[in-house]
Amino acid sequence: MKRVLISSVALALCACEQQPGGEPVVRTQLDGSNPVEIVEAPEPDATPTEAARSSACSSVTFEGVALTHCVADPASHKIETALAPSSGSNFGTIEAWAAGKNEGGIAFVMNGGMYDDNLRAIGYFVRGSERLKELNRADGPGNFHLKPNGVFFGSSGKWQVLDSETFFRTIGDRPQFGTQSGPMLVIDGKLHPEFQDDGPSRAIRNGVGVSSDGKAHFVISDAPISFGRFGRYFRDELKTPNALFLDGNVSSLWDPSTGRMDSRRVGPLLVVKDK
Repeated sequence: MKRVLISSVALALCACEQQPGGEPVVRTQLDGSNPVEIVEAPEPDATPTEAARSSACSSVTFEGVALTHCVADPASHKIETALAPSSGSNFGTIEAWAAGKNEGGIAFVMNGGMYDDNLRAIGYFVRGSERLKELNRADGPGNFHLKPNGVFFGSSGKWQVLDSETFFRTIGDRPQFGTQSGPMLVIDGKLHPEFQDDGPSRAIRNGVGVSSDGKAHFVISDAPISFGRFGRYFRDELKTPNALFLDGNVSSLWDPSTGRMDSRRVGPLLVVKDK
């Protein structure tokens, strides 16, 4: 059995990509870059620990970029939304949110959408069936408004990703959890129309998609990655018909079973718990 490797990248705290610092959103035609090769992860040479075996997350390499892929299975997990503390020690971090909580029942936590100066969601946000923010259909700058954007949501173990307009037209009942972000990475099996194959905009990024078997796939890059390459991983490897970009530069993961705790500034959180 292959050892699960968890990579971390030491980065300075950055602003949310909705307000990017030195990392523009590119909206030009496809750049015509040469095809890239998929690089397999090296064969490990040691026996995995019990903690690593129990982790819902594993290391993968796609087109030469290291990623961490975490899987939430509705048969054994439930998903909730939360908000990182906006004040106090280590405010705006997963670590601050986790302080005092029993980590035994937590599979993993990942940042879950873009936020304002108060670390509150700028798009649709539902926590415990309570809507804290309405669906944001406005136009504007930044990645959130690179339409179509979308919503990740669910109730009773049924999880979905839909573009925001489809969500607005078709979803009448309020879900138990929901978070809006943007842009969509994959829409009905196709990459977002604004993406280049491998454009110059590179960042640590994370996103989520739901496969046909109902599992939610959370992915965070462990090195800077373009939107096009990131979207292809969801489309071609994970086979998720829809996938949503959650954020970049601030992207963070807490995996209690391996001890990984990223410390970048975040706001909305997606908390995956054991049932």
